[in-house]
Amino acid sequence: MTLATTYMGLPLRNPLIVGAGPLTGDFDNVRQLEDDGAAALVLPSLFEEDITTEQLTDFFSYDTYGDSFPEASSYAPDPESAPGPDAYLEHLRRVKAAVDIPVIGSLNGSTPGGWLSYAKLMEQAGADALELHLFHSASDPALSSAEVERQMLQILTAVKGELRIPVAVKLAPLFTAFANFALQLDAAGANALVLFTRFHRIDFDVIELEVLRRVEYSTSAELDLRLRGVAALAGRVRASLAITGGVHTALDVIKGTMAGAHAMQTVSAVMRYGSAHLRKVLTEVEAWMIANEWNSLAEMRGNMSYQRVPNPAAYERESFRRMFSVDVARG
Repeated sequence: MTLATTYMGLPLRNPLIVGAGPLTGDFDNVRQLEDDGAAALVLPSLFEEDITTEQLTDFFSYDTYGDSFPEASSYAPDPESAPGPDAYLEHLRRVKAAVDIPVIGSLNGSTPGGWLSYAKLMEQAGADALELHLFHSASDPALSSAEVERQMLQILTAVKGELRIPVAVKLAPLFTAFANFALQLDAAGANALVLFTRFHRIDFDVIELEVLRRVEYSTSAELDLRLRGVAALAGRVRASLAITGGVHTALDVIKGTMAGAHAMQTVSAVMRYGSAHLRKVLTEVEAWMIANEWNSLAEMRGNMSYQRVPNPAAYERESFRRMFSVDVARG
């Protein structure tokens, strides 16, 4: 009996990946995560805006000091050597040297040049793969859904054209025709699709007139949206499929595999219970497989996906109708 899987061409000893977040951003954690069963690590996202802000801050600091008096330029920050992504890339190198499991960089760019330049830097720093965190707020009424998708496809195509390592695309669920767009990403060369981005919670302070934002731990209740997305794509795309959000228990891993996922990314569960929780989940997955006579994850993968349904759209429609239909009393 084996838990081994393959994710965008990378052999993994099991399907549990520690996703992008604080856990993989702390170098002191990474060896323990590996020891406790993590099959791969996704580093926190590098946001292009953060780099730009640092560079502009240093540039204006340089201008301010430089105009004060001649000697000031000797200790002002040099705008040509602004921090940029150096700290992130150094962390990537250190993590890669410290563990034997795949290390995946994560990038959230904002300009065409940023996506390309930082993607190449991550590859050069030793990343085994790259996860493109494609995000669109859908708040610009002048930007059509077709244009949003065109821009995202353009980003993927450009990055794939520059890199030799595999490239995953992390998506939000907010697409008019999600499955169709996923097939377009697959045709454009995405090596994996990661479903779905979790959004921060938002509320209003009606007294102070402030917008309140918070990030909360996920729960297994969030898994159903991911199961549906993966089940709709399994067997229809060449790309690997990964679930992120709502992966907490052995049953979550089993459900995700049956939907068609090759890997499951988890963050909240490990932050809540510690890295030893990974080992607990894997032990329980093995026990469940033995009890139910499954020899491998590959055997069960996709056995509850939409590829088992002749007409998925009709099936979804009928399920929706039955859930909300009511008996009408006859007079």
